[in-house]
Amino acid sequence: MGTRAVALILVAVLTAGSGCEQRQRDLVLATTTSLQDSGLLDLLVPRFEARSGFRVKTIAVGSGQALKLAERGEADVLLAHAPEAERRVLASGAVVNRHLVMLNDFVLVGPPADPAGIAGQGAAAALAHLAAKGATFISRGDGSGTHQRELELWRGAGITPAGSWYQEVGLGMGQTLTLASEKTAYTLTDRATFLAMADKVDLRLLVEGDPALLNLYHVMQVNPERFAKVNQAGARAWIEFLLSAPVQEEIGRFGVERFGRSLFTPAGGRTEAGVSGTADH
Repeated sequence: MGTRAVALILVAVLTAGSGCEQRQRDLVLATTTSLQDSGLLDLLVPRFEARSGFRVKTIAVGSGQALKLAERGEADVLLAHAPEAERRVLASGAVVNRHLVMLNDFVLVGPPADPAGIAGQGAAAALAHLAAKGATFISRGDGSGTHQRELELWRGAGITPAGSWYQEVGLGMGQTLTLASEKTAYTLTDRATFLAMADKVDLRLLVEGDPALLNLYHVMQVNPERFAKVNQAGARAWIEFLLSAPVQEEIGRFGVERFGRSLFTPAGGRTEAGVSGTADH
C-alpha cells in the first residue's frame, strides 16, 4: 500500500473519531415548554455547559412528546412534569435514573373581570362553574404535562368538556396564555410561565392553592442499555448537576429578584409522597 493511501486512511479514521467524539459532547435534552418559557433553562443550560464541557441541544415540547422521544431513543435526558405518564415510561424500561428536581403549582387564570365568577374556588368547583357557564376555556390539547393535569382535573370534577366553549389549540404554554388573553378566556397554566408572562397578557390569577394543582418536575435519562447511541455520560452529568446543592439553591432563588418570590421550589432528594399535600409553594 502506497504512502498516499495510508495517509488517506489515517485522515478518514481520525475524522470519524473526531465526529464520534463531537457527538458524545452533544447532549439532547427533551423538556417541557414551561421551563423554556419561564426562563429557567436560560439560566441553567449555559452554566452546565461551562462546567461540564457538554453542549446541550434543547428540544422544548410538551412532556407527552418528550416522553415519546425517550421511547424512541431520540433524546439523552428528560425534564418533564407528567408523573403518571413518566411512571409508565419508567416501567417500560425506556428511561432510568428518575429523580424529583423541583416543584411549583398549576393555577387557573382568566379575564381580570372574571365573568364566570370562579375566583377563590377549588379547582373542581371552578371547572364545574366554567362548564355550566359555557365560559371560553383554552386547552393546550397537546399531550403536555399541563394538558394531562387539566384532563385529570376535569375527570375529578366529573365533567367531559365539549362544545364551542372548550377549545383545544395544540400550542405551548406561552402561546396558550397569549391566545387566552386575546379571546378573553380561561386556561390552566403552571405558575412560573404565568408569572414570567404576566406583563404580556391581560389575565388574572383566579384559582390557586388546591393540592390537586401540585406540579412536580422530574429528571430522567434515556436507558443506554436499550438505546446504544444515548449519551450516558452527559445524561448522568446533567442529572448530577441539577441535584447538586449549589444548583438546587439557584433554582430556589430563580424569580425572586424579578417577582419577589421563587418560581420553583427545589426538591432534589425528596420523594413525591414527601411533597404531596401542598400546591401553593
